[in-house]
Amino acid sequence: MSLTYTAGSLVAARGREWVVLPESAADMLVLRPLGGSEDDIAAVFPAFEDVRPAEFAAPSAADLGDQRAAGLLRTALRIGFRSGAGPFRSLASIAVEPRAYQLVPLLMALRQRTVRLLISDDVGIGKTVEAGLIAKELLAQGEATRLAVLCSPALAEQWQGELREKFGIDAELVLASTVSRLERGLELGQSLFDKHPFTIISTDFIKSTRHREDFVRHCPDLVIVDEAHTCVAADDTTQGAVSSSSSASNQLRYELLRRVSADADRHLLLLTATPHSGKESAFRNLLGLVRPELATVDLESPAGRAKLAEHFVARKRADVREYLTKEDGLADDSLVERTAFPSDRWTKDEKYRLTPAYRALLDDAIAYARDRVQAADAQGRREARIAWWSVIALLRSMVSSPAAAAQTLKTRSESATARTAHEADVLGAPVASDSAENDRLEGMDVAPGAAETEDAGARLLDLARRAAQLVGPAEDAKLKALTGHLKKLIAEGYHPIVFCRYIPTAEYLAAQLEGKLGKKTKIAAVTGTLSPQQRLERIEQLAAEAAEDGDPAVRRVLIATDCLSEGVNLQHHFDAVVHYDLAWNPTRHDQREGRVDRYGQKRDQVRVITMFGEDNGIDGKVLEVLFQKHRQIKKDLGISVSVPDETASGVTDAVVEWLLLHGRQGSQESLFEMDAHQESFERIEREWSSAAEREKTSRSKYAQRAIHPEEVAREVAAVRAALGGADEVRGFALEALRDLEALVLEPRDGDGDFTAQAGGAPAGLRDALAATLGGRLIEEDRPIPFRTTPAIGRGEAALVRTDPAIGAIASYVLDSALDANTPGPRPARRCGVVTTDAVGIRTTLLLVRYRFHLTLPSRTGERQVVAEDARLLAYEGMPARARWLDDDAAAALLTARASANTHEQLARNQITRALDGLPDLSEHLTEYGTHLAAELDASHRRVRKANEEIVRGLKVVPQEPADVLGVYVYLPQSPVSLSSGAEA
Repeated sequence: MSLTYTAGSLVAARGREWVVLPESAADMLVLRPLGGSEDDIAAVFPAFEDVRPAEFAAPSAADLGDQRAAGLLRTALRIGFRSGAGPFRSLASIAVEPRAYQLVPLLMALRQRTVRLLISDDVGIGKTVEAGLIAKELLAQGEATRLAVLCSPALAEQWQGELREKFGIDAELVLASTVSRLERGLELGQSLFDKHPFTIISTDFIKSTRHREDFVRHCPDLVIVDEAHTCVAADDTTQGAVSSSSSASNQLRYELLRRVSADADRHLLLLTATPHSGKESAFRNLLGLVRPELATVDLESPAGRAKLAEHFVARKRADVREYLTKEDGLADDSLVERTAFPSDRWTKDEKYRLTPAYRALLDDAIAYARDRVQAADAQGRREARIAWWSVIALLRSMVSSPAAAAQTLKTRSESATARTAHEADVLGAPVASDSAENDRLEGMDVAPGAAETEDAGARLLDLARRAAQLVGPAEDAKLKALTGHLKKLIAEGYHPIVFCRYIPTAEYLAAQLEGKLGKKTKIAAVTGTLSPQQRLERIEQLAAEAAEDGDPAVRRVLIATDCLSEGVNLQHHFDAVVHYDLAWNPTRHDQREGRVDRYGQKRDQVRVITMFGEDNGIDGKVLEVLFQKHRQIKKDLGISVSVPDETASGVTDAVVEWLLLHGRQGSQESLFEMDAHQESFERIEREWSSAAEREKTSRSKYAQRAIHPEEVAREVAAVRAALGGADEVRGFALEALRDLEALVLEPRDGDGDFTAQAGGAPAGLRDALAATLGGRLIEEDRPIPFRTTPAIGRGEAALVRTDPAIGAIASYVLDSALDANTPGPRPARRCGVVTTDAVGIRTTLLLVRYRFHLTLPSRTGERQVVAEDARLLAYEGMPARARWLDDDAAAALLTARASANTHEQLARNQITRALDGLPDLSEHLTEYGTHLAAELDASHRRVRKANEEIVRGLKVVPQEPADVLGVYVYLPQSPVSLSSGAEA
């Protein structure tokens, strides 16, 4: 006869533990895996399948471990938790260990009934992780049921990978390239946003009318918007050629988000590192998406700023580099967390001079450009603008590379098909400029055209022929200089990325550099010819090829266009940046460098080299006027301020105009002293400085003050108490690997890292590690680096509980402890007897697993979840008259070491007595569980204190009885104490 299980009880079936759901009947159980999601619910028929109460068998006195058995078993158990105790329901089930400062947006979110946040942390701090934490927690609590992420198409695959690998959210890509396939799988009248609960959507794709209407009608209850600043436009924008098309796209996105945010019950997270950008009206429009009243609130008043602080978080690296310190208002530094951002960028401008043949080619190209502009001016405004953009394309390609120049000279200009002067600007500007606000990087690395008819004229074809003859280091001094810079970086141990403006240049460099940088250097090129997914695969392939050699001297060199300058994280594989082509806006350089200079970069200092042509007539002045001003603002204010497009294009237009009038040899010293330009440059200077001051003011005025560090510290302590901290995980990994006969090498540099070779470990552990780290690494018995930082590279493991390799070790330790028949070494055992001078009387330590049933009310109804906790309880004397120790004293027993051998028979007698006395302890174990349930209840109410609806309906009930997993007896070394203890 099968047992009857009540809703909420735990059962074991199909090799795992499940929670019984209310929909169950006597003959059919509806089960959700412990720590699993609604998608994992299954029906089980007890008449046909083995279903039993989920509990551990009693420990056996015949299977004794040594003095470290209790600590190893406790940590292995806690690492395996997927629904831990503590104030958050999701942290135990994610594959990332968040930094303490990343909990701040989560705490802010839990205090709102409908979550509305603008997360504007600096580049590289981890906005994706912060958004993922909120999403996972809302889904776990039942506060949200569906999720959509809106981002640029180039970042869609990266978002998909982050959500799947770190948060266990399997989202479908909704892009122009995938929508046809997705729609074929729909039923009649069904929306793909209903069919797929979790989606990642291209903002460019969804803004079209047809798809926008479908999305708005079926929009999920949780929406995340990446790069949210591209979804608003300033009301007072004076649109130039560069910004007009970008602003129009922004306006379409803004209309979409305005309709999405109009539903007051929809959760909305807006992410951007540049919320202000010096444009007050754009900032206000962004705030209006969060809450309509924020668009007009008086931010100069304390009340207005307090209102904003509930929804806005913006921090720089300096704010979080050291967090939870006495300087943050805490009593001590016991919970301090140090985050290893690179301390600074080492920057150097490296000049090169053209060879005589290249100088002659450039002079002839400038002469052609001058003639073309003069002729077009006489033909009308449209012809003049077409000629202008054709000339810009010609000159930019000419100073990029011979390959780009030859391609441009033979290709028709993008603006040549324009019917009006305005249309010529719209077509020509995006491919010839480097807009700070142009988020459409796709297709922008194609070499632009200079010809204005289908067939290039004889003069252009002659220039193209001459350009093609200049390939190679003999005539291309820029290439020769780059080779020298790369050799030096490689010799110093760096892995550089070389950024180019155009695809032909990147492909040219990859071909020319092959075999020139040493046999141990791997080179790859990534350009817009590859899809976003193929770009990531190419980078991973380069990293894998370098790692497979197993030689630390192998170096990686990546040649890339600006298709990688935004969103793609490259810090794990590269640590230096070379700007081969000088961008015409310093913000683009910031974007390039930000791919490498971010959290997770192992180098304390990232190297940056900016190459410029000393005698090409363009680079020198662009560098002097734009870049030096940009660097000075960053130095003075400590922040990087985006350069307005109008500023950058104003400067570069003036440089090109001067070049056409006076040639490459003309003195440009007087360029900025001419009356025609002086007023313009003074205005640019004022606007730029004003934008910088506004950005600095907004950073300080609107700094995160809604959550005090003391509140964060309290929750960090609660999480670590439930799940364990970094020191515990490191100690566990070291001891377990050594006991499992891996070869462990611990360097003496004190950084906490170590390596392990698993060749001597049991086959089961090797197989588990191969699945997470790669089969070849294990098969060839290479050293596995275990890092104290969560930011790791391929083939490495992070010493955090959520790392898959740590999970594999913990699973093996726990499984082998529970199965006495496991062959080979078994580091942890469920029983042990230790004679030690750490106690003066017979003391028994219990490892107890508690489970709690939580009722979490939400907007979608009540949700039943189970939380787990592993606790150490200790008592002195005999079970019937136990004197219980406090939690700190119990934990201290884990560090007790044997001071004498324990006779085998004595050990067996002592552990048998302890096991026989377990029934006498049940009342205290139950009382302790009730106390833990009250603490868990209080922690949930504390972090949700502003959400009265949730606090009112919360219920926490401990499941009885608790599971005693381990029993460990500590005997005093003194015979007198032993005698008294035995009789107590």
